[in-house]
Amino acid sequence: MAHESDSAEAAPPHFHLRRRIDADMDALAELWAASWREAMPAIDFAARKAWLRGHLPALEAAGAVTVCGLDEDGRLLGFATVNPQNGYLDQIAVAPEAKSSGAASALLAEARRISLHPLYLDVNQDNPRALRFYAREGFETVEAGVNPRSGLKTWRLRQA
Repeated sequence: MAHESDSAEAAPPHFHLRRRIDADMDALAELWAASWREAMPAIDFAARKAWLRGHLPALEAAGAVTVCGLDEDGRLLGFATVNPQNGYLDQIAVAPEAKSSGAASALLAEARRISLHPLYLDVNQDNPRALRFYAREGFETVEAGVNPRSGLKTWRLRQA
């Protein structure tokens, strides 16, 4: 499920993007858990890191691409996973210390660039920061849903 909270500012200085490599997985899982822990502290995302470690490779085997955003020292600041064949943005997360830096907007721009279709995603209804981010980025709500893993209410958003 896509999740983000960031501003529409320009990317951080010396921010660069590249595709995920196997050596990224531990840092990616840590960043993902930290980002979600900040957004939804009632859920133990550290316990879900094993799920992510299996989920991303499965998505990629089905055609998705995971793009990592790194600083000038090669430190992971965020990532996004999108399926270019259908435009589904499954994951987008930014390290807590990189929020409001423009990292999320840069990752989203890259997901848009590589997708052959307008993006769509599911976001938790009770994640106001992410909802504000997607609204600023031009997404519109198209339907309500429920996350099958958490049981939380979601919105399906589509790039306008």
